[in-house]
Amino acid sequence: MQSRQDMMRILSLCAIAYLVFMATPAMAGCDLASEHCWLRAHRVMTHKQNHIAYLEANPDVDDGIKGRIITHLHYKVLHIRAYIGPRWPHWPTPCCYSRPRLYVR
Repeated sequence: MQSRQDMMRILSLCAIAYLVFMATPAMAGCDLASEHCWLRAHRVMTHKQNHIAYLEANPDVDDGIKGRIITHLHYKVLHIRAYIGPRWPHWPTPCCYSRPRLYVR
């Protein structure tokens, strides 16, 4: 009887922890189908790419230190890009190639 009560107590604590951590402000307003989520992820990728460019251009930092940081940031950018997928919305035809060619003599 005691083990059943312990199991119910642990299960209820896990359920409460699940509800608390799934309702964090970090997930608020961001689902995979929304443009807002894509824009926020794109902003994060741009920030990380700017950080990579700063580290590559900074001669004061040792190459042995910044090499690992650059590799890690590049991996994060690729991971975010793979997670969010292609840009939203998808257009059926490209904008510039749908008009006829201009021939100049």
